[in-house]
Amino acid sequence: MTKDRVRGQGASSPVEGGRRPTGTGEEARKPPKRFWAKHKTEAVLRLLRGEDIEILSRELRVTAATLAGWRDQFLASGAEGLKKRSPKEEAEIKRLKEKVGEQTMENELLREKIARMEQDRPLAWRRSRK
Repeated sequence: MTKDRVRGQGASSPVEGGRRPTGTGEEARKPPKRFWAKHKTEAVLRLLRGEDIEILSRELRVTAATLAGWRDQFLASGAEGLKKRSPKEEAEIKRLKEKVGEQTMENELLREKIARMEQDRPLAWRRSRK
C-alpha cells in the first residue's frame, strides 16, 4: 500500500496537493492574510474611486467597518500633510536658525579680529632667510 492510500488520497481522490478545487478561480484572487500599507492604500483608493464598500469588503474578506476605518485614516493623514508644520518642528527650526545666526556672528567677529591683528602686525607669509 502506498502513502497516498494510507492518507486517504488515492489517485481518484478529489483532493490534490492538500487543497480542494473550488472551480471558481478563487485561489488566484485570494486576499493576503495580513494587509500591508500598500494593500490598504489600494483598497482605499478603490473606495474613493466609487467602488461599493460592501462588494469590496466581501472581495477582500474584511469588514466594511475595517475598510471605513482605513479610509478615514487615509483621509486624515492626507489632511495632516497639507497642514503647516507641527509646533515641535517649528521649535526645532527656530533653534537651528538661532544656532546658524550665532555661528555667523562668531565668524564675522573672528574675521574682524584677524583684520585688526593684521593691521598691527601683518601675518603675511615670509620666506625664511638662509
